[in-house]
Amino acid sequence: MSKYIIYIILFIGFAGFAQTQPDPNPNFGPLLVAQDSVATVYDANRPAKAAFYSAIVPGLGQAYNKKYWKVPLALAAVGIPIYVYTVNDKEYNRLRDAFRIRLAGGTNDEFSNADGTPIITTEGLERAQRTSQRNKELSLLITAGLYVLQIIDANVDGHLSQFSVDRNLTFLPYMDYNTLAIGNTYGFNLTYNF
Repeated sequence: MSKYIIYIILFIGFAGFAQTQPDPNPNFGPLLVAQDSVATVYDANRPAKAAFYSAIVPGLGQAYNKKYWKVPLALAAVGIPIYVYTVNDKEYNRLRDAFRIRLAGGTNDEFSNADGTPIITTEGLERAQRTSQRNKELSLLITAGLYVLQIIDANVDGHLSQFSVDRNLTFLPYMDYNTLAIGNTYGFNLTYNF
C-alpha cells in the first residue's frame, strides 16, 4: 500500500508543475503571417490569350508565353510551306500556259525549241501540271496543319506555364537487383519531399 501512496504523491507533484498562473499583461510580439507557397496568381485567361495571339500572328502566342526560342520555329513552320506553295503555284502557271498554247496549236511556248520542236511532250506537260497542282494543294494543307499546331502549342504552353514544377517531385527510373529471381527488376520511383 505504501508503494501506491508514493506513486500518488509523485503524480500529484508532477501535475502541480503543469499548473501555472496566466500572465495578466501578455506581451504579444509581431504577428507571424504564413506566406502562400504559390508565387504567382493563376491566370485563367492566359491560355486563351496565347492561342488568340498565335492565331493572329504565328509565334506571337509563344512570345506571350515567354518561350522566345519557339517564335522562329512557329514562323518557319508556317512560312516555309507558304513559300513552297508560291513556288509550286508559279510552276503550275508556267506549265498551264504552255499546255494551253499547245492545245491551241502553237509551238512558241517556253518548253519548245526555237524551231518549234517540243522539249516536253503535251502529255508530259499535262502530267507535270497535275503533279505541280497536287504539290501546291499539299503544301497548302501542310500550312493549315502547322498553323493550327502552333496555335495548339501556344494554348497548351499557356496552361502548363502556370504549374509549379518543383525539384522535390521527381519521377526516376530505378534498377533493383533481385537475389531471389537472380535478375534485374525495373520500375519507377515517385518521390515527394517537403
